[in-house]
Amino acid sequence: MNVFEAQETVALSIEEVFALSRRVLTGAGLSAPHAEAVARVITAGERDECASHGLYRLPGCVMTIRSGKLSPDAEPVITDASPALVRADAGHGYSLLAFERAAPLLAEKARAVGVAALVINNCFHFSALWPEIEQLTDMGVAALAMTPSHSWVAPAGGRRGLLGTNPIAFGWPRPGPHPYVFDFATSAIARGDMALHDIAGKPIPEGWGVDAEGRSTTNAREALDGAMLTFGGHKGSALSTMIELMAGPLIGDLTSRESMAFDDGAKAAPMHGELILAFDP
Repeated sequence: MNVFEAQETVALSIEEVFALSRRVLTGAGLSAPHAEAVARVITAGERDECASHGLYRLPGCVMTIRSGKLSPDAEPVITDASPALVRADAGHGYSLLAFERAAPLLAEKARAVGVAALVINNCFHFSALWPEIEQLTDMGVAALAMTPSHSWVAPAGGRRGLLGTNPIAFGWPRPGPHPYVFDFATSAIARGDMALHDIAGKPIPEGWGVDAEGRSTTNAREALDGAMLTFGGHKGSALSTMIELMAGPLIGDLTSRESMAFDDGAKAAPMHGELILAFDP
């Protein structure tokens, strides 16, 4: 019997998911504004039936809060840096509050000059990108977001982690309530999805990861302890490398390897930067 079979299933409404998330986060010491921003993105994960980015993330959030690395009440500093650039210093808090406070100015600049960028620095990041993209498409702009993570992923031909899962997301507003949106990791699978395979005792497909000796494995725990792989071989590896550079050194922030070094065994969420581009369609 696996973990999921052993547990009683509890049905929660979307409102209850948000309330539970906020209560757990504030109980762990996160300030109310941060807790509500994080709870909104966790709720979006449950709403859209993405188990790896919903309530499953709450224990990791609590671990990050208790790690001593994250500033639980950081006030993001938003700077109007130029006609096409917004900067947000998250102050070693979660990225989500910084994004929410800077997004309206980003959209305004994109509408004014055609294309604009938001750079978020010094932020802890664990969450899906599509809720951020949808906030921008709701404002009538197209958007592209990317971020590194921890160095859990081996590049094409490699056997040890160097790259992050390095997600990229894009959205285009359309008439009606549903924009065109995609959001995916450049690893073969999101790390949260691999962890859910481990919890459930389910094998993973060949090509998702290698063990600590660099050998291909279908055991999720071995891959989590070894290295994940990129999707599409050298193509995913190249895209992941681009994200490392654009959402790392280009914006004056950490790469996935540097984020892992900063963590130093605390097992907190990755700490780095995020790059969001917005376009007037």
